[in-house]
Amino acid sequence: MKIYVGNLAYRTTEEDLRAAFEVHGAVDQVDIISDRETGRSKGFGFVEMPNNSEAQAAIDALDGAELGE
Repeated sequence: MKIYVGNLAYRTTEEDLRAAFEVHGAVDQVDIISDRETGRSKGFGFVEMPNNSEAQAAIDALDGAELGE
């Protein structure tokens, strides 16, 4: 399942995001979207998890959480 993660702090790294989601299960891929010109994070990204029930558990647990703070 590919999960949209929004409203990220600009200093949140892909490693931070992976660590937050790996608590709930296996993570295949993490991408934080950045501006092509500046390289700065756009404040959102995607996490791909192979197991749908683990992905849903992560969504339920992390919804509204502040990551990378």
